[in-house]
Amino acid sequence: MKKNRWSTLDLTMGSLFVALTAIGANITSIAPFLVIGGVPITLQTFFAILAGIVLGSRLGAFSMFVYMLLGLAGAPIFAQFKGGAGIIMAPTFGFIVSFIILAFVAGKIVETKRTFPRYIIASITGLIINYVIGTNWMYAAYQLWFEAPGDLSYQVVWGWMMVPLPKDIVLAVAAAVVGYNLEKGALSRSQFRRQNNAA
Repeated sequence: MKKNRWSTLDLTMGSLFVALTAIGANITSIAPFLVIGGVPITLQTFFAILAGIVLGSRLGAFSMFVYMLLGLAGAPIFAQFKGGAGIIMAPTFGFIVSFIILAFVAGKIVETKRTFPRYIIASITGLIINYVIGTNWMYAAYQLWFEAPGDLSYQVVWGWMMVPLPKDIVLAVAAAVVGYNLEKGALSRSQFRRQNNAA
């Protein structure tokens, strides 16, 4: 029987991942050495994947939904401390939307069988969802409502995404390792996991 209501502990854990994702979006303000070649390394996708594999599909997706809503309401929790409803029109907003979906899918993959290969599959699948939704949103934005470079094409937009891809793959695998180790360590003995397993 599925649990229909979240406990205070569930909501606390969800809030923790909202905060971690906000920190991850602006980690370079805390650790400026994470700007490599002028490209900031953000950890939003890392924490979105981790939210799914740690919190589960429903709570993980909900935490990312709350993160998105808070940012749209004006809280400066998106990358470069941005916030507000105007972000919806930004070419990169699709990546934020993808956090909700990838957290849900990643959580679903590991919920039935918490083995290390499942964590790797969940994390890489989450990254693929992030890239597919985010990149297609970006292309649509440039085609429909945002000023696009003159030589822009679908291939060019995907070419841009090849630059951060190696570090994102590394971070996705790191999320799998962290999530699996948490599960086999403190998380498996925690009240959070016991109450969810009993539900």
